[in-house]
Amino acid sequence: MKQVLFTGWHFARILRMALALAIAVQGIVQHDFPVILIGFLLAATALFNIGCCGPSGCSVPTRSVKSEEKVEFEEL
Repeated sequence: MKQVLFTGWHFARILRMALALAIAVQGIVQHDFPVILIGFLLAATALFNIGCCGPSGCSVPTRSVKSEEKVEFEEL
């Protein structure tokens, strides 16, 4: 079984984790509980590779065009 936490790390995921940890540390330094909570929630989304829409929830569905369909264009 693949471990989701340690695979699939790319630049955007690493950047999200770094920013989330920076937010959490800033909240700890300023003793601001809501900022700490937001930082750890953002870190969890980066760690588990999830987002507001779920994994690949915002992707556009692919549609293949059949080769026998002829597309006609009209000049305006």
